Amino acid sequence: MTPSTTKVAELAELVAKGGVAVLSGAGLSTESGIPDYRGPTGRSRRAEPMTYQKFVGSAQARQRYWARSHVGWRHIGSARPNAGHRAVAELERRGLLAGIVTQNVDGLHQAAGAREVIELHGGLDRVVCLACRERTPRTELERRLNEANPGWEAGGAINPDGDAVLTDEQIAGFKVVDCEGCGGVLKPDVVFFGENVPKPRVEQCFAVVERARTLLVLGSSLAIRSGLRFVTRAAELGIPIAIVNQGPTGGDGDASLTLDAPLGPTLTDLTARLGAQ
Repeated sequence: MTPSTTKVAELAELVAKGGVAVLSGAGLSTESGIPDYRGPTGRSRRAEPMTYQKFVGSAQARQRYWARSHVGWRHIGSARPNAGHRAVAELERRGLLAGIVTQNVDGLHQAAGAREVIELHGGLDRVVCLACRERTPRTELERRLNEANPGWEAGGAINPDGDAVLTDEQIAGFKVVDCEGCGGVLKPDVVFFGENVPKPRVEQCFAVVERARTLLVLGSSLAIRSGLRFVTRAAELGIPIAIVNQGPTGGDGDASLTLDAPLGPTLTDLTARLGAQ
């Protein structure tokens, strides 16, 4: 057997015991056509992400964000789950998971059929008003933006954040809409850079990890504390950590098993092996 084959067999032994907490990152969605941040599809990425401070502090920044996001949503909203998402949903269906924590905002775990999913950074499929806190579907916002910008068309490379790279000329003239209920500023229901994940959500994620027998990290470079803290906690508790990712991660030193491999084929192989056991 090749080294990767041997490692998938070792992973299958861990997962077969059940109680697996899954922590997924952007690398799990690249096979659905969504670029990641630091993996193979993210290395040429140069666009600076929107920060919370810029978004709330500048109408011009909000115009820039919503124009880019309006274009990007056509891509993100039409993305479909890949083999990796389907494999995770299958593991859940078989009762092998303690829960799923995802750093992704694309909703593809749920689209694949997974049910117990905690979206650490929120989801692009909904919008929140910063004044009255009402949440509405993204599809409704898209309808209103189309009505407010008849004939407006633009296109550009898609970023992992779900927006597109546009020029200043493309953004000029784009009209932003506000909350229909109170007129407040609308924001995607995701955690921007410079914004904190709500404490109760973080505690919920820690609870999933702490009751697990194994922590399985899928497609995350663990380069920032947002995801790495869960690996650190698992290591403190002596919970085995397995990481499947393309490229090194910030958690490799705490992992008992690492696989540098494509997510879809590897997880498909994993579920097939478990089915044969």
